[in-house]
This record gives sequence, C-alpha cells and structure tokens, in this order.
Amino acid sequence: MTAGPAEQQGLAGVTDRLRHRDVTSIALPIILSNATVPLVGYVDTVVIGRYGGGAHLIGGVALAAIIFINIYWIFGFLRMGTTGLTAQAAGAGDVPEIFANLIRALAVAAVAGLALVAAQGPLLDLFLWLMGGSEKVNEAVRDYFQVRIWGAPAALANFAMVGWFIGLGRANIAFAIQLILNGINIVLAVAFVFGLGLGVPGVAAAILVAEISAVIAGGLFAWHELVARNAEPGAAKLLDAERIKTMVAVNRDVIIRTACLIFAFSFFASQGARAGDLALAANAVLMSIAMIFVYMLDGFAFAAEVLVGQAVGAKRPDRFRDAIRLSTQWALVFALGFSLVLLLGGGLMIDFTTDEAPVREAARTYLWWATMIPIVGIWCYQLDGIFIGATGTRQMRNMAMVSVAGYLVVWSILTPAFGNHGLWAAILIFLALRALTLAAVLPALAREKFGEGVLPLWGRR
Repeated sequence: MTAGPAEQQGLAGVTDRLRHRDVTSIALPIILSNATVPLVGYVDTVVIGRYGGGAHLIGGVALAAIIFINIYWIFGFLRMGTTGLTAQAAGAGDVPEIFANLIRALAVAAVAGLALVAAQGPLLDLFLWLMGGSEKVNEAVRDYFQVRIWGAPAALANFAMVGWFIGLGRANIAFAIQLILNGINIVLAVAFVFGLGLGVPGVAAAILVAEISAVIAGGLFAWHELVARNAEPGAAKLLDAERIKTMVAVNRDVIIRTACLIFAFSFFASQGARAGDLALAANAVLMSIAMIFVYMLDGFAFAAEVLVGQAVGAKRPDRFRDAIRLSTQWALVFALGFSLVLLLGGGLMIDFTTDEAPVREAARTYLWWATMIPIVGIWCYQLDGIFIGATGTRQMRNMAMVSVAGYLVVWSILTPAFGNHGLWAAILIFLALRALTLAAVLPALAREKFGEGVLPLWGRR
C-alpha cells in the first residue's frame, strides 16, 4: 500500500487557505441529512398524533424516542471521536490510520450494540423509573422500546460509518446514508401505522428496518471508498498501542461529556412528565419542531470538526483560524433565519403536529421559548465542533460538568417560581453556559495544538 501526500490519496487539500465553499461543501449536505433526523421524530409524532388515542400516546412515543436518543448519545463517541481522529489522519495523509479508525469504531459498535440488546430489560425498567410518566404513557413506551432495541448494533455501526465519512470530508456519502435511513423510516412509519394499523409498535418497526438497511448501504459505500484509496488492512496499525490509547481517552471524555448532556435533556423531559401528560406532550411537540432546526445547524459544527481536524493533522494554524471564523459566520446567519421561521411559522407547525386542541393550546403558550433555541444554542454547537475536530475532549468533558451544575442551580430557582416557563428558561441557560465555558478554554486548546503563534483565533493573520 502506498501512502503519499494528502492530495495523492484523494484527501481534502490542506495546502491552501480555506474558502467559504470549503465550509458549505461539507455543511450543506449535512444540513440536509441532519434535517431528516429530527424530521423522523416529528413524523412519528404526527403519525401517532393523527392516529388517535390521546396525549398519552404522543407523550409515550416522545419518551420512548428520548430513551433511544439518550442510549445512543452515550455512544456518540462513535461518531464524534471517529470524525475527529479520521479528519486528523486525513490532514496528515495517513491512509493506513484512516482505515484503522473505521475498523476500530465498527468493532466497538458491534460489541456495544449486542450488549444493549442483552441488557434491554433492566435498561427499560431504569428509564421508566427515571422518566416518571403515567401508566398509559409507560405502556406506549414499552411497546416501542421492545421492538426498536433489536436495531442497536446496526444503529451504532451507522454512527461509526457516518463519523468516518464526515472525517474524510465526504459529506455527500454521509448524506446518502442518512437519506436511506430516514427516508425508509418515514415511509414505513406511515405504512405500518395507517396501512397496517400497528400503532406504536409499527413506528418502532419502521426505524428497525431502516437502521438495518442503512448499515448495509454504508458498508458498501465504505468498501468502495477504501478500494479507491488503495487501503489495505494491517494488524500492526490496528493494534498500535499509542493510537488505541488516544482513542480510549477521546472516547472516555466524550462519553462523560455526553452523559452530562443526556442528563440535562432527560431532566427537562422528566420534569415535563411530572407536570402532567399535557405539559409533557406540549414540550415534546415543541422540542420535535425545534430539533429539526438544531440538527440542521449542526451541519456547520460538523464542517468545523472536519476542517479543524484537518488543520490539526496538517499542523496549519492559519487553516485552524479560518475554520473557526468561516464556519461560525455561516452558522450564525442560518441560526437567525431558523429562529425567524420558528417565530413566524411555529403555530402552523404545532397545528400540523397534532389534532389535540389542549396540546395545541399548551404548546403555543411556550412557543416563544423554542424560537430562542437556535440563536442561543448555535454558539455551543460550533464550539463542540471545534473541540471535537481538535480532539480537545478533556476540556469538553470538564466544561459540560460545570454547565450541568449551573443548570441545576438555575432550575431549582426558576421552576418553583415560574413552572414550565422556568423549565424552558433553565434549558436555554444550560446551552449558554456550555458556550461560555468552552469559549473560555478555547485559547488554551489552540496553544496546546499549535503553540503561542496561533492567536488571535478570530480573523486572518
């Protein structure tokens, strides 16, 4: 196997200054693919909302989906860690390490996915206890969970492959995988619920089939990519102790950081559930709408991951600065636009989501909080991308823990005084705390990777 310069291996060029199109060529496909991720949750909510049965079915599907989001969030390192490490290998032109990153990630995904299937009973009992939903809501959660959990190995393998392709700057392939997964899911959810009358289990069966289909497609894409790069397996590279040590450290830190985020959003959902089925359903409807725009904004964070990672691998502080500046400029423009769309069209989105009049009315009461999520959250999303690309996971871990502590303090003050309004305010303050704490340690990360000469981070040198 040959391992020449980056450009000879088909890697993203690391010899020129970054341009706007370098950001958009990665971000736009990811925006489109990520839009379909919460869109699936939104469609599931619409399908169940129009299937009939009341607020408890809407809330049950929402809580069940949150359980899987939380479980899979724990394994977010399979996407994030793989992206950062692969982008750095790409920037350095290290094709054997690119191949090794994929194999290591898939091996972890297989073991973890099978473990989740084996532990499904205790996992479900734990989450039902934590969520505190009503018995009717819990019954719907069980119907969903017991079907979808069998797709865990495929779901985690998809995370690894998508992260790998993004790290290579092949956002178009990541887009194709997500389209396959989410397109099949949406079509089958409608067919299974309205066509076959399967109800909540039908929604879960749809995503199970979709996850298996996507991992097959992703495997074919990955094989083609490796053949094109003339990559060959190498046991010595795969078992390199120093590389494995780095991977373990990155994954450990991302797990802890992700656990903090899981806690924060699960706490938000559980507090809504404890306020009653109506508050739970209203919050679920608003979050399912807002998350469409949040996932789209993540396209620019993903672009930051790739371009920052390549800059670190190539030891190019100028590209590091450009990656931060250009990706954040684009992200801010889109965040403002998305908040405006929510402000003007949120009511129509609520009405389309559910026919339940009480849920519609309650969701409108809290809509203006949801409109603030893009413009408040964009800063921590972008900083996440920068730290992931630079594998600055230790700092991410520490700042996430600090932010969760602040979130709980704010919640304890605002919720007793303002109820569900206080709960929404607390989650927004949590996003702001994450941004402020990460921004405070960003200069230290830059010095760690490039030395003193990298500053200032904003603008050209």
